Amino acid sequence: MGQKRNPLGFRLGTTQDHHSLWFAQPKNYSEGLEEDQKIRDSIKNYVQKNRQKNVQKNRRIDSDLSGIARIEIQKTIERIKVRIYLAFPIVLKESSMAAFLQKELHCVNRKLTVATTRIEEPYGNPIILAQYIAGQLKERVPFRKAMREAVEKTKKAKIKGIRVQIAGRLGGKDIARVEWIRKGRVPLQTIRAKIDYCSYPVRTIYGVLGIKIWIFRDKK
Repeated sequence: MGQKRNPLGFRLGTTQDHHSLWFAQPKNYSEGLEEDQKIRDSIKNYVQKNRQKNVQKNRRIDSDLSGIARIEIQKTIERIKVRIYLAFPIVLKESSMAAFLQKELHCVNRKLTVATTRIEEPYGNPIILAQYIAGQLKERVPFRKAMREAVEKTKKAKIKGIRVQIAGRLGGKDIARVEWIRKGRVPLQTIRAKIDYCSYPVRTIYGVLGIKIWIFRDKK
């Protein structure tokens, strides 16, 4: 039987780094993990609310593209540092977001700082591509066309291969199935290969579909 393994966790220490850096005693580990998840959810909700306001003003903006590619968290005894990697120029006041997170987490003894960084190639990131496909599926675009358009958007990015997979009740069929498309090489069994991966669910009128994207960048 084939053993399925998350490509990011499989490559930790070689081509992948942790998105959260902190230390805790075993009895306090679960609390730190819940705090990380709360920080990430709060940031996504904050950005989504601001984006919904812009969508109402400008209908050309896709509401599913939150623009958050990655969130990194570093925690010490006295400070929490959050760095948000954005794919598109979103107007975010770092001071107001830090105050919002401070209020949500009830941080009294620790100072929380927020910094934002713009990534160079938005459509070279699997999360941004998955959000784009999700928006297309919600607008009832054929799934094969959505996958092809996502692959075409990666032409300007410096990648060597991409694989896009969608699973669920595709096209409203009663029986769920898996469809995928690949361009270039995606060596999943090579640990030295730098591969970005994401799994993204999307809710449609026919049910929940699962989107998975693998992007092969380079070999270490």
